[in-house]
Amino acid sequence: MLTGQHGYIGSVTRAVLEDAGHQVVGLDTLYYEGCDFGPDPAPPVERIRDVRDVTPGDLEGFDAIVHLAALSNDPLGDLRSEWTYSINLDGTIATARAGKEAGVARFVFASSCSMYGASGADDLLDESAPLRPLTPYAESKVRSEEALHELADGDFSPVYMRNATAYGVSPRLRLDVVLNNLTAWAHTTGGIRLLSDGSAWRPLVHVQDIARATVALLEADREVVHDEAFNIGSEQQNVRISDLAEVLRELLGCEIEFGDDATTDPRSYRVDFTKLRTTLPSFSCAWDVPAGARELAHAYATNGLTREEFLETGRYTRLAQLKRLLDEGALDGGLRWRAGRLAAGE
Repeated sequence: MLTGQHGYIGSVTRAVLEDAGHQVVGLDTLYYEGCDFGPDPAPPVERIRDVRDVTPGDLEGFDAIVHLAALSNDPLGDLRSEWTYSINLDGTIATARAGKEAGVARFVFASSCSMYGASGADDLLDESAPLRPLTPYAESKVRSEEALHELADGDFSPVYMRNATAYGVSPRLRLDVVLNNLTAWAHTTGGIRLLSDGSAWRPLVHVQDIARATVALLEADREVVHDEAFNIGSEQQNVRISDLAEVLRELLGCEIEFGDDATTDPRSYRVDFTKLRTTLPSFSCAWDVPAGARELAHAYATNGLTREEFLETGRYTRLAQLKRLLDEGALDGGLRWRAGRLAAGE
């Protein structure tokens, strides 16, 4: 079972799982239906369901759950933090408990390196580093890992993917992650615009490498991944935001500019990926930042990404899409569909 199949990472992960020989059933609420970018190779979502409402009956017969479904970023959490805790935390616990009751053996959880928050130093942070979440999104991931740890036993084996900040092309594109966003600014406006002073460190990872790491952790021997956290990415992709701007300046010939309110971003951290390399020596990241920037720039040009789509419609921005659904009355105040939207997947 793949929750969040229709999302930015999920729509890539399903194809990678199936290419590796796994039979996959997708589950999603379809918040982002219609927010498509280019042709979509993924099959339709088989189970349209809110993860807060998943039952053991939904999960009977599955060997594993790959749990990607979540509200995906900090602006959403800042708007209404209770939404993030409800879906990211309560939804994760509900899905895990239902899976455990249904006899699912492995639960691969999409966590986040954002849990490390502000490290206060340039030291590389491994999985034993203190967790200092600065946002509801990051805190929801910390608390989810804690809850899954309590559920872990001889029959139910969670593993925690602390993904670096994702980038790269997906059929469900996001333009609210840093490299995708900066490249879109450059493509649609001819400039590179930084909203911070660019000094903050971020670990990055391509969405396809996240999907490949998911397969590796799904297939790994239980004893080496049971109830363990893994940072997902590579040391070479620990970069300052200003470094990303320089990559794009060299690639596209655009000038770098700073927003009027550009300040230092407190979310700054560098991550150590030794545990991933040593535990899964056959896995390594296939992408780096320059290659990802080239891929994005080519895709934006090929698919005709416009300034209007980027800056006005909000089609590829998660917060803007949910605000639109709320304004239209399609979602209620708890981010639940108002009228029968989920019935199609029953």
